[in-house]
Amino acid sequence: MRKSTDLEHAAVKDVVEFMAAAARTAPKTCGLDNIEMIVIDLPTERDKLTQKMRELSKNLEKPSMARDADSIKDSSQVLVIGVKSSPPGLSCNFCGYDACAALVKAGGVCAYNSIDLGIAVGSATSIAADFRVDNRVMYSIGKAAMELGLLGKDVKQALGIPLSVTGKSPFFDRK
Repeated sequence: MRKSTDLEHAAVKDVVEFMAAAARTAPKTCGLDNIEMIVIDLPTERDKLTQKMRELSKNLEKPSMARDADSIKDSSQVLVIGVKSSPPGLSCNFCGYDACAALVKAGGVCAYNSIDLGIAVGSATSIAADFRVDNRVMYSIGKAAMELGLLGKDVKQALGIPLSVTGKSPFFDRK
């Protein structure tokens, strides 16, 4: 006999894998895949992440980061999706620079890479929604993951998606 909590935990593990697949196959500018992903699924890993979020909250004077850390403490899975800044060579000026070479020299982030991140995150969260798994996109998770070096040094932007299966979503009605 298995308890519902065991079934729910197993379901979230499956859903996060489908989410990663959806993010990977999401459309990308010029077909260039600059997406990096990790799943934080162990309590010790989640504790390191939330500790970093609380540290950043204090250092950056952003109370919302500590609030986000509190709301993910019971998430069994956290998908973090990041993007490397790697301009596709369109020199479109959408980023504010005259050409991609100037953007790279300045260490900026290509606007199309940011769009690709958004599309990947949207694809991933649609999977969670299809399976009725509570989730919320959080920049604070992405920032903490990048500060911890979890996605590699080339990732310039990241967003986190904590997942929960409980009677009420912990990601809403927050203080």
